[in-house]
Amino acid sequence: MAYSLKGTESLGIELGSTRIKAVLIDDGFNPIASGSYTWENKYENGVWTYHMDDVIKGLQGAYSDLNKMCVEKFGSPLRSLSSLGVSAMMHGYLPFDKNMNLLAEFRTWRNTITAEASKKLTELFDFNIPQRWSIAHFYQAILNGEEHTKNVAHLTTLSGYVHYLLTGRLVLGIGEASGMFPIDCTTKYYDKKMLDKFNALSEVSSLGIKAEDVLPKILSAGENAGFLTESGAALLDVSGNLKSGIPMAPPEGDAGTGMVATNAVAVKTGNVSAGTSIFSMVVLEKQLSRLYEEIDIVTTPDGKPVAMVHCNNCCTDLDYWVNLFFNFSCAIGKDIEKGELYDLLYEAALYGAPDAGGLVNINYFSGEPVSHTTDGMPMFIRTKGAQFNLANFMRSQIYSAVATLKIGMEILDKEGVKIDCLMGHGGLFKTEKVGQTLLASALNTPVAVMETAGEGGAWGMAVLSKYSVDNSLSLDEYLNDKVFKNAKSKIVEPNTDDVEGFKAYMIRYKAALKAEIEAYKNL
Repeated sequence: MAYSLKGTESLGIELGSTRIKAVLIDDGFNPIASGSYTWENKYENGVWTYHMDDVIKGLQGAYSDLNKMCVEKFGSPLRSLSSLGVSAMMHGYLPFDKNMNLLAEFRTWRNTITAEASKKLTELFDFNIPQRWSIAHFYQAILNGEEHTKNVAHLTTLSGYVHYLLTGRLVLGIGEASGMFPIDCTTKYYDKKMLDKFNALSEVSSLGIKAEDVLPKILSAGENAGFLTESGAALLDVSGNLKSGIPMAPPEGDAGTGMVATNAVAVKTGNVSAGTSIFSMVVLEKQLSRLYEEIDIVTTPDGKPVAMVHCNNCCTDLDYWVNLFFNFSCAIGKDIEKGELYDLLYEAALYGAPDAGGLVNINYFSGEPVSHTTDGMPMFIRTKGAQFNLANFMRSQIYSAVATLKIGMEILDKEGVKIDCLMGHGGLFKTEKVGQTLLASALNTPVAVMETAGEGGAWGMAVLSKYSVDNSLSLDEYLNDKVFKNAKSKIVEPNTDDVEGFKAYMIRYKAALKAEIEAYKNL
């Protein structure tokens, strides 16, 4: 019998770097409809940003696209939901005054313009504060003497801002909040000692601002984060069909939704999300022995400590090269779909030499704190006598997408952090087995991909929204016993030859970083 909308469905919306996606799930957590909107960050006046008008336009576009599918599949637009949740790319800087007027352009996670603040706060807290964290952006603006800092009354992230537009509440999920300011996992609140140290800084105290007053209230997964208001419903659904009053989950970051989407919120589990950026999340049994500037300590959506290796660059350079081949196919009159071309090129990489035949690619469009580079310049290098063919070229591209992640994961390996298997999701894994196989060998760890991974963070946010109204179990129990009870996944083990080949590739890659630094300095 054909499915009909019941009003018991849950909706997750995620504002990613290149796409805003909305996923509707039924009572069995199955995705039954989706919509999307493509957008792109802008580089303006030295800052990677998105305009707030584009945020609203994209939000409405993704929801409208979802509604269109609902009408086509079910004969009716969405009118009611049992729960709703919003997630987005983590970190960045959105400062508002007391009347919620935006005081500066949105500074995204991609920016590496807060080195001074990051260094000073890391030393002050004895805790790694990456450049993309909100508190680093705020402190850098203060150090720069930016006039707007005198009027900051609220700081939030992109998901927190969209949640505010829909509910009128300034709150964040704890996983997202952990990318703004360090979290004390015992109290599930911002670290009190670090708050005091920040407030005592002369530049901060002179403004009369206390961090705890401007940071959002923290909520954990399973808690209610307000209800969709009439104005929020009208903003989201321009057709006017969606009813207000829908319970909303705490807004989360894409790291948190990725953990949920891959069932990686329990201790000793981990996942890798690979799209515009790439990052790994490993839930820790115990804290690391010391501070590492390459490792972020964040939390799961229910507040467990997580070691995060975050790299700003992943598939963007790959996409440009695929587009070049697409242009060539068009020039010779070959009618080929983009998706088919991706599959053909990715699959070619499986036949490349284990070390990519002497080829090296550096995929940096922006700086990478993990490899201590402050800017980016995409580079492709081949050694004399290199085996320059398509298979090796594509393998070097995919190796490049995971190479910086490997640098960070080497630190966790030395710390004795062990996981049985990494769960993969994101664009790198769309072509079956290729990204999964090469990542398994790169990290020398089994990599699994679930059938649901294709829906990504928006599906994970839909699950979190359903959990916010059905929270009788712990989050990891809920995922194991309900969401993933019958889930299927495919696991790929590391290949010995490829493991050794990637080690050889990394030697060349690390050496080539010296040329990368000279390139962005001089070109």
